[in-house]
Amino acid sequence: MSNLEIALGDQAPASACQPSQASRLSQYWTLTKPRVTLLTVFCAVIGSLLATDGFPGWGLLFWSAGGIWLLAGAAFAVNCLIEAKVDARMARTARRATARGELSAAQTIVFSSLIGGAGMAALYWMVNPLTMWLTLATFVGYAFIYTILLKPNTSQNIVIGGLAGAMPPALGWAAVAGEVPHQAWLLVMIIFLWTPPHFWALAMYRREDYARSGLPMLPVTHGMAYTGRMVWYYSIALAAGTALPWVVGMSGPLYLLAAALLNGVFLRHGWLVHRRYSDLVARKAFKWSVLYLALLFAALLADHYLMG
Repeated sequence: MSNLEIALGDQAPASACQPSQASRLSQYWTLTKPRVTLLTVFCAVIGSLLATDGFPGWGLLFWSAGGIWLLAGAAFAVNCLIEAKVDARMARTARRATARGELSAAQTIVFSSLIGGAGMAALYWMVNPLTMWLTLATFVGYAFIYTILLKPNTSQNIVIGGLAGAMPPALGWAAVAGEVPHQAWLLVMIIFLWTPPHFWALAMYRREDYARSGLPMLPVTHGMAYTGRMVWYYSIALAAGTALPWVVGMSGPLYLLAAALLNGVFLRHGWLVHRRYSDLVARKAFKWSVLYLALLFAALLADHYLMG
């Protein structure tokens, strides 16, 4: 229960104690972290489209994207439940229904089980077993290994746990091809390298939040100067990594040009975070990183169909 509900007790009006059906659905929807899930599904769809020279078909795209969305949403719901007490101490997450006690552990587990089970069934029966098992492994990696073991225990949580968040292109590729070749793992590597500068920029301007949470995020454990330097180093590594699809012949000059332009902006943000830090600089770097990934993968797709 929230503090307000405890304070009001039996005197609280029914509307305060019993959320409307619409607000309850909104609470469940928020548990799935829809904006993050959307980017996850987008990267998976790109993987699906890159896995074939033609078009994989709307049915396969629907079932694979839907199944991945459901399992990703289930993982995020479990994450919210496990981190409810931590979320309650952070301004950014304190309004989540699990943090406020408005959704119980049982309700969250049932919800996660239902949508996760539906996602597994969709992937197994309508796509292929490999995609289901890979997506389930990603669910376990994020919801349990990252959330329980890595995030509260090491400042390198984002780096080590980044593999789970980087898997969507491989899942989408497996849905179409029934295998995960080196081209798919290059896409995974790009997201893996993108994750630290993306998330550390957020952690830097939210450092007071993370200090209150008790989580060992890099700006709290190693300081702002060190974190800024790591953002810059990973930005360089990311720029180098994004050239590999062209190096191995997976993409052509259109993608290479787009990647060069996008990386130029990303590197500028990384340099500013490193050398001229301000919270505004970090906010801009974080926002750009989200758009950057979407544009980079869109460029891969455009090159695949226009230059292939």
